Amino acid sequence: MLSGAKPERNRALTRPERILDQFSLKGKCALVTGSSRGLGAAIAVAFAEAGANVAVHGSRSAPAATQQEVLALGVRSLALAGDVGDPAVCARLVDETVQHFGTIDILVNNAGIIRRSPAADYPEEDWKAVIDVDLSSVFRLTQHAGRHMLKRRSGKIINIASLLAFQGGILVPSYAAAKGGVGQLTKAFANEWALHGVNVNAIAPGYMDTDNTEALRSNPERARQILERIPAGRWGQPEDLAGAAVFLASAASNYVHGHILVVDGGWLNR
Repeated sequence: MLSGAKPERNRALTRPERILDQFSLKGKCALVTGSSRGLGAAIAVAFAEAGANVAVHGSRSAPAATQQEVLALGVRSLALAGDVGDPAVCARLVDETVQHFGTIDILVNNAGIIRRSPAADYPEEDWKAVIDVDLSSVFRLTQHAGRHMLKRRSGKIINIASLLAFQGGILVPSYAAAKGGVGQLTKAFANEWALHGVNVNAIAPGYMDTDNTEALRSNPERARQILERIPAGRWGQPEDLAGAAVFLASAASNYVHGHILVVDGGWLNR
C-alpha cells in the first residue's frame, strides 16, 4: 500500500450494518394521530417495531387495540382521544405525550376526515369540518410539538398529505384544499426549522384500502377506473406506508426537508 493511502474498507461487512442502524427508532417517542385503524395504526405499529415508544390516538375513544399491538412489541405506549378539530385538543395531545414519555421526538399528523358532495352544493359545515381536522390541526399540532423539538434542536414531523395535494379530485373540494394546504405547510415549516435540526416532511398516499376510500371501492365503475390507472395493479394497503414513515422518522432522512414522498403504486406516473 502506498504511504498515506487509506486502507480500503470491506463494504460487504461494514456498510449494511451501519446504514440499517440509521433506520432504528430505539428510544424515540412518537405521537401518531388518527391511529385507531388504517394508515395511522400501521404507522404506529411500524414505529414500535423500529423501537419507538408510541402515543396512539383516536378521535372518539382511545385506540386500545392499536395500543396493545404496540405494547406487544416491548415498547411503551399511551392511548389518547379527542377531536383534533378542537385547538385545545391539539395542545393537550402534545402535552400529555411529553408528560408521559418525557419528550416528543416524532409527530405524525395523520388524523383526517373526508366529506363528498358536488362543489356547487357543498355544505358550509362540511367545508369547515374538513378544513379544521385535515389542515388546521396539522398547523396546531406541528406548532405545539415543534416548540419542544426546537428547544432540543432535534425532531421529526411527518404530515400525511394525499395525491390531492397535486390533483383536484372529484366531489371533494374541501379535502383537496386541505391536502394542498398540508403540502404547503410542510414546506413552510421546513424552511424555518431545517436550520434548527427539525425535519418536516410529508407522505402522499395513493389510493389506499381504508375507510376514507370505501365510497370509491364500493362504486364498481370508479373502482375499475382507479385500478386501471395504478401501474402496480392494486390498491395500496396501510402497511405500504410503513417503510416511508420509518425512513422519514429516522436518522436516515436527516438531510430531507420539506419533501412530499408519494407512495401511490405509480399513479402519478400515468
